[in-house]
Amino acid sequence: MSNEATLHSHHEVTHGAAAHDHGNGHDEHHHEDSFISKYVFSMDHKMIAKQFLITGIIWAIVGAGFSVLFRLQLAFPDSTFPFLESILGHWAKGGRITPEAYYALVTMHGTILVFFVLTAGLSGTFSNLLIPLQVGARDMASPFMNMLSYWFFFMASVVMTCSLFVQTGPASGGWTSYPPLSALGDASIGSKIGMDLWLTSMALFVVSQLLGGLNYISTILNMRTKGMSMTKLPLTIWAFFFTAVLGVLSFPVLLSGFILLLFDRHAGTSFYLSELFVAGKALSNEGGSAILYQHLFWFLGHPEVYIIILPAMGMVSEVLAINSRKPIFGYLAMIGSLFAIAILAFLVWAHHMFVTGLNPFLGAFFVLLTLLIAVPSAIKVFNWLTTIWKGSIRFTPGALFSIGFVSTFISGGLTGIWLGNSSIDIHLHDTYFVIAHFHIVMGVSAFFGMFAGIYHWFPKLYGRYLNGTLGYIHFWITLVGAYCIFWPMHYEGMAGMPRRYYDYSNWESFKQFAELNKFISIVVFIVFATQLLFVFNFFYSIFKGRKLTTTNPWDATTLEWTTPIHPGHGNWPGEIPEVHRWAYDYSKDGKDFIPQTVPLGPDETAH
Repeated sequence: MSNEATLHSHHEVTHGAAAHDHGNGHDEHHHEDSFISKYVFSMDHKMIAKQFLITGIIWAIVGAGFSVLFRLQLAFPDSTFPFLESILGHWAKGGRITPEAYYALVTMHGTILVFFVLTAGLSGTFSNLLIPLQVGARDMASPFMNMLSYWFFFMASVVMTCSLFVQTGPASGGWTSYPPLSALGDASIGSKIGMDLWLTSMALFVVSQLLGGLNYISTILNMRTKGMSMTKLPLTIWAFFFTAVLGVLSFPVLLSGFILLLFDRHAGTSFYLSELFVAGKALSNEGGSAILYQHLFWFLGHPEVYIIILPAMGMVSEVLAINSRKPIFGYLAMIGSLFAIAILAFLVWAHHMFVTGLNPFLGAFFVLLTLLIAVPSAIKVFNWLTTIWKGSIRFTPGALFSIGFVSTFISGGLTGIWLGNSSIDIHLHDTYFVIAHFHIVMGVSAFFGMFAGIYHWFPKLYGRYLNGTLGYIHFWITLVGAYCIFWPMHYEGMAGMPRRYYDYSNWESFKQFAELNKFISIVVFIVFATQLLFVFNFFYSIFKGRKLTTTNPWDATTLEWTTPIHPGHGNWPGEIPEVHRWAYDYSKDGKDFIPQTVPLGPDETAH
């Protein structure tokens, strides 16, 4: 057997060398790439992943910075901060944020973090980086479309940035932009040109997501290397696959909703408008329904939360298995639960609409489906816990963020059981309880998955390590801080405190939360500063981090660690390796790990 194996590997090496010689011209051609074709209009999926990641990081600083500004207003509603006037100009006259500016900040914070950071930044980065590397492909199915996907996202970013600088200010109808507020330019100052720019930016963003999603799906289905059957794929790839399917099926619905909204704004149509008065004057619009927009928005909006959380789930599964030195528990159950989440995600959108006058019998149907989606989520949680159970865990920053993800996913997900119940939701809808629920389960958890991915795959991206000490500081302050920020909001919400209000000090019933609001805001400032520490760690480590000396720093089994430390465009210099086993052969047959490329022994069966 050993002789045979030696011969086999020798044959592979010589064959690979021949292939390398043959591909040399190809390699040289790529070394002569100009700066623009290598770093700007790159068609290499690894470079595009870096572009998505760095754009996402910049947007995350902006979006989180906005939350720092409006938390300042919520904590100290009667104080003035002269430095605000120098940042925001006439939006903060006399050092106090104006109500219009406050609503604009809340709107842009939600839009930026949900779409530009957690959708584009998370999926765009890791789907691009890992799909070709883990399935064994030279690149994406269409590298050109992949490049376009980033540049449409970049154009969306430019338009959204412009909306921050127009005189009437950015859109301020909430991140959901409900009509009639968003459909009537005279309704508020934030419904003027800022809203048009918002809609244009989001339309470009949808195009970017569709180009990316179609590419991810076709690469996974058509470009797997020899031996890589669907059941040998790492769970990361399954998660990216279902994410892309959700995006391709749901984003066009959002686009149609936005186009109809633009028609209502500029073409005199009445899709969402009916029998309205503005400043005492009756409008001629009749026959439309604002509820139609909610249906179109939430038909994307609910799959959207899974588009955000599924990539994080996939990466957490991978990082936990690698750092527990154990096979992932229940591989097929994990794929089945991803599939169930993908289907149920399309059947629960109206639970956002329990207070719209929805027929109670129809409401009951959505309550049932909403509670059902907890089942596949629970399967995943049990499987993660069983994967780390009795494992010899290595507490790398990536592993810690993965464990933190499981914690926030459980605690944030449990409150969804209350909100999914239509009768309780009537009291809790649009209160701080909702904010607490979705920020923990979707915002914080998705960020934890993203951080786990960045710490874990940074060596693959840049050939260097992130600083571990800064990573541990980042993790602990962020975990404790996230709970200190969002946990108390549940109590404010149960007391009926509504979201998006500018000043709560005028209400007797909410005055009791003044000190709590101060506490939350102070923690927000600390956590934001910690994220800046991470950003410093990230950019410093790209140039000065500890260099990688081995191609497989985490002793992982998957294909991306079989490439050189700095893979060129095409990933493998020789032939693409052949796959013989599944992605989770850890602690097997007396070996710590067996890579996917190692042939099965005579007495082994494929998993």
